[in-house]
Amino acid sequence: MTRSYASGREAITDIGGGKRPVPVLSINGKDISAFHLGAGEFTMTELLQKLQTHVPRNSLILIDEVETSLHPRAQRKLMRDLADRSRVNEWQIILTTHSPYVLGELPPVARGYIMTTGGQKQVVFGVSPDYAMTKMDDEIHHECDVYVEDNRAKIMVQEALVAYAPEFLDRIRITAFGTASVGQALGQMASTGRFNRPSVVFLDGDQADSVGCSILPGEDAPERVVFDSLRAKQWTLLDAKICRDFAELSDACNRAMTESDHHGWVHSVAKSMHIGSDTLWESMCGQWASNCLSKDDAEAICDPIRAALT
Repeated sequence: MTRSYASGREAITDIGGGKRPVPVLSINGKDISAFHLGAGEFTMTELLQKLQTHVPRNSLILIDEVETSLHPRAQRKLMRDLADRSRVNEWQIILTTHSPYVLGELPPVARGYIMTTGGQKQVVFGVSPDYAMTKMDDEIHHECDVYVEDNRAKIMVQEALVAYAPEFLDRIRITAFGTASVGQALGQMASTGRFNRPSVVFLDGDQADSVGCSILPGEDAPERVVFDSLRAKQWTLLDAKICRDFAELSDACNRAMTESDHHGWVHSVAKSMHIGSDTLWESMCGQWASNCLSKDDAEAICDPIRAALT
């Protein structure tokens, strides 16, 4: 419990009729019985007492919700204590938990997540604490950070993963970092292991190779890559995707591409089509990933993320 106890023992009480054992802890010169202990102290004392006196060597021990009533530091210390006792006594311990702190103390091979697929139970071993928490929570607990230059690159990567590796999406967080120089600095940090979690840095396709960075496919800025690819496909199915007239959409896209600054192309088309810029760009990237992106180019995005998650 991360507190300094002078002693811990079990006493017998006749309160409530009969005789039954209760834990007693000594702290700051005072004896405190189970009736005045915190729930975590009570649980921990009873558990350790039973392990000490009732469990022989070479035992199989089952513990349900081992973290109950324990704060994070106590959970970590308990897991380390159980590991030490297991080595000494040759115990095998199987426990259930909903705590990332408990999971974090276990090696990957010892973590099994029980999944229900098609009405069948399946145990998946080797999951990370963040993956397990994502499956048990409404919030996503990311295992890997993916850094890209801006929101356009973020949606480009996202749609490529939707098409080729959708299983990654719940396990990563994609963050825009700004200018290429910032990405190069992040790449240096990633290459020397200075991030707290696995991290992947992508530079746009028009950037040169840089240490610790991967390059997005197309050898050009995301807008140019997507617009050029979709134009070569005659803007395939994009009109149906955004529910707009094909001729008007085609004219708007071709007209936008005559502008020298590619950063304004999406806004120009979105304004003409009376649609949000992000909505249009997401649809364009979706069609690009589904109809234009080659498997090799898709792997250039998926491979670094897959390696970081392994």
